[in-house]
Amino acid sequence: MTQSLEDYLEMVSFLADDGEVRITDIAARLGVSKPSVLTALKTLEEQGLLEHERYSGVTLTRKGVARAGEIRGKHNFLSAFLQDVVGVSPEIAEKDACAMEHILSLETLEKMQALAQGNKKKTKDAVHRYEIAGME
Repeated sequence: MTQSLEDYLEMVSFLADDGEVRITDIAARLGVSKPSVLTALKTLEEQGLLEHERYSGVTLTRKGVARAGEIRGKHNFLSAFLQDVVGVSPEIAEKDACAMEHILSLETLEKMQALAQGNKKKTKDAVHRYEIAGME
């Protein structure tokens, strides 16, 4: 899955936390056009990750919920790691986590988790968020 499609899937998941997911909301939050959203949603629907009917909301499938959870779990861990271990500001950590979540290998994430666990006193929350995401 491309970084762009992961961003769309993650945004659908975030918006679903607050209720109905609409094309307009996805476009506004990601800063893209509605036709771009529709194109991405069609691809995600073909992959069995969500369902969308014209003029109605977007719903994640079980497979979509699982995949979005993985992406969000990486993001949450990376943001916490960057804040708690590296010491960057929350704003920078969020921005960097958004970029890093798509490109880091599983090996790198596992090494970062081991580092966080070795430094548990400072990273208790980061380790917990990582474990919740099932990325052990």
